[in-house]
Amino acid sequence: MQVIDRGSGMPVVLMPGLQGRWEWMAPTVDALAARCRVVTYSLCDEPSSGFPCDPDRGIDNYFAQLDKVLDRAGLDQVVLIGVSYSGPIAAEFALRRPERVRALVLVSALPTDWTLNPRARFYLRAPWLLSPLFLLDAPTRALPEIRAALPAVWQQLQFCAGQVSRAARATVSPARMAARLRWNEQHQFADLTPLLQPVLVMTGEDDLDQVVPPALTRRYLACVANARHQVLARTGHLGLLTRPAEFAELVCRFVDETSENGRRATA
Repeated sequence: MQVIDRGSGMPVVLMPGLQGRWEWMAPTVDALAARCRVVTYSLCDEPSSGFPCDPDRGIDNYFAQLDKVLDRAGLDQVVLIGVSYSGPIAAEFALRRPERVRALVLVSALPTDWTLNPRARFYLRAPWLLSPLFLLDAPTRALPEIRAALPAVWQQLQFCAGQVSRAARATVSPARMAARLRWNEQHQFADLTPLLQPVLVMTGEDDLDQVVPPALTRRYLACVANARHQVLARTGHLGLLTRPAEFAELVCRFVDETSENGRRATA
């Protein structure tokens, strides 16, 4: 079983997004590891993960995997970070296993009531065949936020080259991504009203996230009592990659604040 464990200090667990590979978030892992202990992994339906996966269990595979990741890392309680697709999974895990999650960070997360739009349903018909159409549209969605986060042309080129290199070394499967979307739609996510842990809901700016509109992510503020919102300025959906140091700073500030509040509560 592959578990990436770097840095020291307060432990945070970083869940992958729809691509399923931790390598796509390598700049974020490095930025977090400079400030705290970060544990990450690839989703269990990725062959490289080394974790068992039962297709009939759907999303429940990811809950079981999270428990195993924490056990493997020797962690009793962590700050859990769910990114985009993994956001609602992280939230439900925190509800199911409150003794293991002391605080929760939801980054540009899909809401628990998200459903496939017509465009996504069209893509799911033949993911390998239609993925080139998806890739052709990607620059339209990504370039505005890359320019906003990285004003210098050389920074933009460096970022794009890095992402292309990581994507080439950690290839993803359109079929597995499509299956994850189906699992998401089939799973009845739990009501989060009983969730008591501190929750940081982080989004990019409304006009820059062309993947998960921030208004959808902000729905968590209405259903989780102890949630607050933070905008990662000059970013859209890729903020944890385009501005990893700033992302890590916000996460670690939240971790420090929740730790201090916890100490006061037990004093």
